[in-house]
Amino acid sequence: MSTDTIHAAELGEPITTFVQHARRDFDKAARVLKETRSLSATNTFQAYVRVPGEALVVSLHAASPWADDQQVKPVVASFDGEVIYGDPTSGGHGKRYADVFRQQADVGVVIHVHGPYLGAWASAHRSLPIQYAPAQRYTRAREIPIYIDRRPGEPAFINEQINRDPNIPAILEANGGSTFWGKDILSVSKYILILEEGAYFQAVAETLGGSKEFGPGVLEQQWRMTGLAG
Repeated sequence: MSTDTIHAAELGEPITTFVQHARRDFDKAARVLKETRSLSATNTFQAYVRVPGEALVVSLHAASPWADDQQVKPVVASFDGEVIYGDPTSGGHGKRYADVFRQQADVGVVIHVHGPYLGAWASAHRSLPIQYAPAQRYTRAREIPIYIDRRPGEPAFINEQINRDPNIPAILEANGGSTFWGKDILSVSKYILILEEGAYFQAVAETLGGSKEFGPGVLEQQWRMTGLAG
């Protein structure tokens, strides 16, 4: 079955429309992140989107730069991993972040991404303090935690961080990439771009003695801009 065209007869009209919108948003996000060099050369960018009102996940992966066919081919699967649409051999669908969706009702999408400077912080096994004003503007969390011990599993670590502080928007995956979550593909991807930029500036600042804590009034100023103040 080809996934180049999504047919309502196979999924039903509401889910078909949802998948089409998700693929459109994913294509836009992948293009922007690639053009701004916020993605690694391998184009590692994967979104797992909860289907509203269903125990289903739409999985979308950016194609390898070596692939002749660069089209994104969505996979729709249950939380248990049963594929109802798309290529069942594609891997990484349905079950990967199902426990996050089960436990976190407000999470609409989980995105795994490899960015050059977020990846550098991850490889250094260092949490990322948020000391770049635009990155702080959209969250009250003050740092991005580092996920080092993989034995409990990434979803368990993500749930632990959200339960500890629901403001945390992402984790760094030690020796790998990073994982973000939030409402939808575009809003989360916009934050990926900003946080990757912040990771870059803070990495450069390391050569100048390290980035510093915000001055007086900066946090309140930034949070007022996005309604997070108070």
